Amino acid sequence: LHRVDRRQRQMCIRDREELQMATEKLYYQDAHQAQFQATVLSCRLGKHGYDVVLDRTCFYPEGGGQPGDTGVLSGVRVTDTHEAGGEIVHYCEAPLAEGQTVEGEIDYERRFEFMQLHTGEHILSGVIHRRFGYENVGFHMGADFVTIDLSGMLTPEQVQSVEAEANEWIWKNVPVEASYPDPEALKTIPYRSKKELTGQVRIVTIPGADICACCGTHVSNTGEIGLLRIFSCVRFHDGVRLELLCGRRALRYLRALTEQNRQVSGLLSAKPLETAGAVQRLLDAEGALKLRAASLEDAVFTQKAQALAGNGNVLLFEPAMSPDSVRRLTDLVMSACGGRAAVFAGSDEAGYKYAVGEQGGDLRQLVRELNTALQGRGGGKPFFAQGSVSASRAAIEAFFRERGE
Repeated sequence: LHRVDRRQRQMCIRDREELQMATEKLYYQDAHQAQFQATVLSCRLGKHGYDVVLDRTCFYPEGGGQPGDTGVLSGVRVTDTHEAGGEIVHYCEAPLAEGQTVEGEIDYERRFEFMQLHTGEHILSGVIHRRFGYENVGFHMGADFVTIDLSGMLTPEQVQSVEAEANEWIWKNVPVEASYPDPEALKTIPYRSKKELTGQVRIVTIPGADICACCGTHVSNTGEIGLLRIFSCVRFHDGVRLELLCGRRALRYLRALTEQNRQVSGLLSAKPLETAGAVQRLLDAEGALKLRAASLEDAVFTQKAQALAGNGNVLLFEPAMSPDSVRRLTDLVMSACGGRAAVFAGSDEAGYKYAVGEQGGDLRQLVRELNTALQGRGGGKPFFAQGSVSASRAAIEAFFRERGE
């Protein structure tokens, strides 16, 4: 039995190896191919639906920072594509019969956007590596932006400069070439790679701009990218993280920014290229009004506090105010009344912000009971606490009345 089991295992290994070898990667032959015909080699129930392996496929499996393709196989939705144990696995929503011939179609618009993003990242990373010697140590295609993590720092002027050069390479419309050099030839190629590589290595070359080991899909010529735009550069570990977009995604985002600025321009009665100055003037005016309002508020608070001088414990209700205003009023009343000051600002419908203070007092137990009884949250120092409650004015008054106030 042991010999039979071992023989069966060996046969399974050989079958798996033949399966892997039989899977033809059409996306490497033509990254623009969207439709194909294939035979189902296996279909297994998996964690993500049904795991389907084909004898040939246009579906690119997730890898190298690029998401896996989605699409359909004879009407069955493919939600993702991954490589597992050397097999290209299509996550399908329904089963497909082994031996069945299927018509496959990838979501080409989505794939093409990834191709634009991925090739644009190559060009930008190549330009930065050639000019500054920095390595691309992290690459991710997110839902919003592509991020590149670099091993060194860039100034704002350098970011603008590398962005400009990357776009020049795009507009030159140079070819994007993929090759599989033999080990000896590979030793002579100055390609970028995040790690030491062995075995068959796929080299993607953009003549003059970049040479990189990469397993992803790319456009045929750089002009297909259209444009590249860097939207942010922030410090990240010992280098920087860039957020960028290319091609269709860049156009879509820039269009949204333009529309947003058009609306702001109309609201501020300012020309589109003058909105920043208009916003700054608005902020300056708002700051002056806040200072004026705070000054008037302080005058009113001081009068209220003086009117309560020597009254002992005080409970006040005020219209809705900012937490800072509640704090300042409570502090003034606490200093004047000679007892405990409790200020609640808000309404029964919206709830109340509160502050409680007592010079030299210890309010921790009171605040715990208040939060429990009035559905509140908050805290602070022993003699002063702030927070909010979701209770009515009547409930708040009852709480303090039960404590002899």
